[in-house]
Amino acid sequence: MPATPTAHEPEQVPAGQPSAAELQPGQPVPTRAPQPQPDSSGTARIAIAYHSGYGHTARQAEAVAAGADAVPGATADLVSLDELTDDVWARLKAADAIIFGAPTYMGSPSAVFKAFAEASADVWADNLGWRDKIAAGFTNSKAMSGDKLNSLVDFAVLAAQHGMIWVGLDIYPGWAESTASIEDLNRLGSWLGAMAQSDADLSAEKAPPETDLRTAAALGSRVATVTLRHLRGSLAA
Repeated sequence: MPATPTAHEPEQVPAGQPSAAELQPGQPVPTRAPQPQPDSSGTARIAIAYHSGYGHTARQAEAVAAGADAVPGATADLVSLDELTDDVWARLKAADAIIFGAPTYMGSPSAVFKAFAEASADVWADNLGWRDKIAAGFTNSKAMSGDKLNSLVDFAVLAAQHGMIWVGLDIYPGWAESTASIEDLNRLGSWLGAMAQSDADLSAEKAPPETDLRTAAALGSRVATVTLRHLRGSLAA
């Protein structure tokens, strides 16, 4: 992996902009190079970058993709992180939004996802290559809580370090009143991202339950909708 720029390496300044040494006192240092323009077709490209240990989180990822695909003008791309090939990085670069997903193991995202997050430092070092992309996240564990919130926080911090724009769920908590049902959307009461729970003794064909998959689909639809609005605003600017 190329080394991240250090304080001893000269800063690369875009053509036509003054270097830090040439600036007058009080003049702001330029930190942002011109960014590529959105796809003029207006199609929102939603990448679901995920790892699944036993297939349960893969089903959640598929539900997220289905939700995104259901929005007119959006297309979803399921990107497995099992192998970090050039094709993986190219597909994420081409996306307008990236939805991160991984199972929660021992209170944090899986080691495979963490390896991907660290490898993404190359993208970060290349002028924040994912800057202004929409971001979101989802996770699954066997316990109702399982400290899944910590995994979603990890995803959100990763997105923030890349200069991305985070989108959460916009659904009231389900299964939160005496007359409520386990079939309610957002039954686990998460807003930072979509959560799912899979019983440890059930295969991926039977878990997570449909209610959690519907919640995942709702996240995909929301991200696709927000991304389309973001693209239209960028084209109008």
